[in-house]
Amino acid sequence: MAEKENSSKDSASVPNPSQIKGLHNLKPAKGSTHRRKRVGRGEGSGMGKTSGRGQKGYGARSGSKRRARFEGGQNPIQTRLRKLRGPHMKKSMPFEKFRTATQPVNVEDLEARFDAGAEVTPDSLKAAGLATRRDVPVKVLARGDISKALTVHAHGFSAGAREKIEAAGGTVQLISD
Repeated sequence: MAEKENSSKDSASVPNPSQIKGLHNLKPAKGSTHRRKRVGRGEGSGMGKTSGRGQKGYGARSGSKRRARFEGGQNPIQTRLRKLRGPHMKKSMPFEKFRTATQPVNVEDLEARFDAGAEVTPDSLKAAGLATRRDVPVKVLARGDISKALTVHAHGFSAGAREKIEAAGGTVQLISD
């Protein structure tokens, strides 16, 4: 009797080979596959006579190519929509009104062009050949190193530039227009 109990426990723990999922018994989900459309095999096939190409027209001819964006001859979407970018079109958005323009000046340029203790202003930057555009704000950026104590007046400073100038013993002053 004990042998029968052990054999029944062993058989219950081992699954049936037909229930094991593996590469040998995989099949697609029900309804996900379709029979191949056999065109031109007579009226009874459902795809006879015109073979699914309809009556006449460009698509019925041999060699016709249907482009992905073709819309049946109506004005396609890429020509219907407005083109927003570019300054030359009347319909384009005037992006220049919203763009913030600044003249970049790097810390390494200040190190090379000014002596220790000098006062750096937009006028002195223009004289040094750094910020030459009129009426455009100056922003000091952090590229390079500085070892001189300078007093720098500018419209903007990056966080790194502010740290480097103050670490060298200089001061930073914002110009507000």
